[in-house]
Amino acid sequence: MEKLRVSLIQMEVTQNRDQNLEKAIQLIKKAGENEPDLIILPENFHFMGKKEELFQQAETLDGPTLSSLRKLAKSMGVYIAAGTMKLKKPGEEKLRNTCCVINPLGEIQDTYQKIHAFHANLGQRRYVGSEIEKGGDEVVVTSIKGVLVGLSVCFDMRFPELYRSLTLQGARIILVPSLFMLQTGKDHWEVLLRARAIENQVYIVAPATCGPFPPNGDWSYGRSMVVDPWGTVIAQAQDFETVITVDLDLPWIEEVRKRVPTLSHRRPEVYGLS
Repeated sequence: MEKLRVSLIQMEVTQNRDQNLEKAIQLIKKAGENEPDLIILPENFHFMGKKEELFQQAETLDGPTLSSLRKLAKSMGVYIAAGTMKLKKPGEEKLRNTCCVINPLGEIQDTYQKIHAFHANLGQRRYVGSEIEKGGDEVVVTSIKGVLVGLSVCFDMRFPELYRSLTLQGARIILVPSLFMLQTGKDHWEVLLRARAIENQVYIVAPATCGPFPPNGDWSYGRSMVVDPWGTVIAQAQDFETVITVDLDLPWIEEVRKRVPTLSHRRPEVYGLS
C-alpha cells in the first residue's frame, strides 16, 4: 500500500452531549466527501464539563454515542477513530479515557485507554486528571487497511517511551487525539509532536479540539496537525472548526529510515531498556 488517506476533525466541545455528537457526525460526513480511509475525532469530543457531570454523562461501549458512530462507519464504509470518550467500566469507580477504533463493518476492532492522565499546574489552575480517570495499562497497535497504527492520547505525548514502544511493535503511524491547553500549546504542541515523529520516524496524526471548553471557559489550542517521519509539518488546521485531509506517503517512512538509520542502531543492552 502506497498511501493512506486520513481526515482529522477539529471541533469545539460543549456541555451538551447530543449537540457534540450531532456536530461530530456532520463533520465526519463532511470528511467523507474526500473519501478518506480513516477519520479521527479529537479527545473528549463527546462531552466536557464539571467533574460530577463527567461521571453523569459517561457512557459504556454499547452506549448511544458509539452505537451511532458504528452505524455511521458502516454506512460510509470507513474507519473511524472515535477520539476519546470517558467511559464507565464495570466494577470501577473511576472512568477510562478511551479511544475506540471502529472498522467499516461497524465493529469496534480495538480500544485504547489513555495511559497518562493529565496533570498540570497552570497559573491559578490545578488539573488532576487522576481524580476522574484511571490510566490504562496496555500499549495498543491497530490495523487500518493493513497498515499498523499506534494509539495514544494528548498528555501521552510527553512520555516518549510509549511512542518508542508503539514503533517497536510495528506502528508506522501514531494517532494523538487531543484537547491541548492554550497555555502549553503555544510552546509545546508542535515541538512535542515533531519530536515524537523525528525520533521514531513515523507519521504523527493529531486532531484536536479548538476554542473554549467548559466548565471554566479555558481555551484549547487547536492547530490539529500531521507531521511526517522527517519531522515536517505537512498539514495544520486553522483556529476554527474544520476538517483537514492528507495522504500519508507510506514509502517515505522507509526512505527516512534509510537516510538516518537511528532505529536500526539502537543499543538497548546499554540503556538497560528493551
